[in-house]
Amino acid sequence: MSIASESDMTHSPSPRPNGVKSRATLTMVAQQAGVSPSTVSRILNGTAQVSEEKQALVKSVIEALGFRPDPAARSLAGGRTMSIGVLTQFIDSPYYGEALRGIEDELHKANYVPLFVSGHWNESEEKNRLFMLQERKVDGIIVLTGKLADETLVEMAAKIPVVVTGRRLSAPNLFSIDFDNSEGACLAVRHLHALGHHRVAFISGPLDHPDATQRLQGYRDEVQRKNMAVDDTLVVYSDYQESGGFRAMNDLLSTRVQFTAVIAANDQMAYGARLALHRAGLRVPEDVSLLGFDDLPHSAFTLPPLTSVRQSVYEIGTSAAKAMFDLLNKINPPSRLVEAELVVRESTRIFRR
Repeated sequence: MSIASESDMTHSPSPRPNGVKSRATLTMVAQQAGVSPSTVSRILNGTAQVSEEKQALVKSVIEALGFRPDPAARSLAGGRTMSIGVLTQFIDSPYYGEALRGIEDELHKANYVPLFVSGHWNESEEKNRLFMLQERKVDGIIVLTGKLADETLVEMAAKIPVVVTGRRLSAPNLFSIDFDNSEGACLAVRHLHALGHHRVAFISGPLDHPDATQRLQGYRDEVQRKNMAVDDTLVVYSDYQESGGFRAMNDLLSTRVQFTAVIAANDQMAYGARLALHRAGLRVPEDVSLLGFDDLPHSAFTLPPLTSVRQSVYEIGTSAAKAMFDLLNKINPPSRLVEAELVVRESTRIFRR
């Protein structure tokens, strides 16, 4: 369904003084592209079921004519505010920042605007932020992980479309995107085992995060399957921050437990762990192999470049935005599990006695 008629999309052209051209209209775009005005509307709205070639043609005409839809008119015509609420946890986080960038880029293609709020891994604060977004009359809400109960999200989805990442949840008007954290940790252990490492330490994230418990369990399961050293002193707990990785590595070194490799449950802690190893006079990977998780963009540029379990956080963001458009158009896709992938760089090497 077209989101706006021609009269809604822009003012009718009228003569302008001093030779100034009239504003381009939706009809002008449609005529020049050889399509109907409703097709142009659907392409602008991100709901067109036309070929990529035709979409590219329409967009090139839009750019050539300098056509700009009227957001207020589109809202009135479609009953939408053309805005999507996004509940993140920390707006300045390298991890969440990548997801926010993906969401914003995808929303921009359909002339939607994101409204970002932070929950700071506090359930009460997350609930308050959700109500705030609802009061702003957003068309839907994307939730990036968090501590909200599944029941809260299901109740919210009864009122407004909801997309949530970091969990597996199915309900009407709700779409979930999860990452295979357990398998990702298994990939990390297998890689180090193949390099000859048998005593592998693990820096865990906080256990009130589901992804942290899944990554820790995947590590433990694979260590047992490979008949590697099972030793609780090889596991330390931290907070997913660079400073936490630094402290955790210092705690690990202070116990004098023997290990030849370390898996950090996210790249940010791996950065901190790398600094602690350097301060202790230990080289990566000559003395200790180091492996992270998430494969943030900076990880390819650390010294040495960090081997990491990849989950494309940017792609998770774009996928969340695309799923939101599906929900807005009454399509309820099934829950999706993003597969893990190991990106091998120079921070891991064959163990030499």
